[in-house]
Amino acid sequence: MAVKQTSKAKEWFNTIFYGVLIALVFRSFLLEPFNIPSGSMIPTLEVGDHIFVKKWAYGYSRYSFPFGSWHLWNGRFLSSEPEVGDIIVFRNPINEQQDYIKRLIGKEGDTIQMINGRLHINGVQVPRENPQRYIVATLPKSLKRVGYYKDDISIKGNKILIDDKPVDFNYTIEYKSDNFCNEYRGACGIFEAVEYTETLPNGVKHQIIEFSDNAMFDNTPAFTVPAGHYFFMGDNRDNSGDSRADIGFIPRDNLLGQAWFIWYSHNYYAPMISVWSWGNKMRWDRIGTGLGDK
Repeated sequence: MAVKQTSKAKEWFNTIFYGVLIALVFRSFLLEPFNIPSGSMIPTLEVGDHIFVKKWAYGYSRYSFPFGSWHLWNGRFLSSEPEVGDIIVFRNPINEQQDYIKRLIGKEGDTIQMINGRLHINGVQVPRENPQRYIVATLPKSLKRVGYYKDDISIKGNKILIDDKPVDFNYTIEYKSDNFCNEYRGACGIFEAVEYTETLPNGVKHQIIEFSDNAMFDNTPAFTVPAGHYFFMGDNRDNSGDSRADIGFIPRDNLLGQAWFIWYSHNYYAPMISVWSWGNKMRWDRIGTGLGDK
């Protein structure tokens, strides 16, 4: 009897050990899931999007693996160079416990500057076209069932209507706790922005939003990217802590991988297991959205 118990314990141990090992190898070398906790990449990514990141896209560094902050080695292997316009997850060089996701704007030797809300790369203003209205709605959870109604705008679940008709522009809706909205009143409400199509020097087109062309980081000094580093910005240009601000230039070793596609998306006001809430919770149209082709 003791022999059978020992064999069963060993079998359980082996199952758990190899299961964890396979998961670690998969996450380290192939795909790693990330969720989007902030709106810095609106309109491309919204709070509540869950994405897969391709770990092989740029090769591997110590940050690709568990305990990367232990500084066991430096450099990358099987490395390849990212392209301007790629959406990349990287480790914050200031706080190595944080992962960020932003768009690559400049590589080593490039000069980046914001002038009156317009992006300039190597002294040339980057084109932005097709201005469209964009609404960012951040609402308390208590409105999830009764809806939000003000003037000609009505919001319920994941839909915005104007004069009871579907709108012909893009928007994002996020629900926060009532306590959050009460404590940070300026963070909740209906915020009007403008969506543009921006074309980077290599021809990559992507969407950005601007609330103003005279916000905090809309006029900056010229940043020249040093060797072995990159310059990143969020697509939500007026609400992104990026290389214009606290995190600065990102070392090559800090790249974790390229964002691939959205595999799940919700507006954060109910747990995933609440199947009955999926109608107003799930952003079905975002699931499967591709984010990169490297």
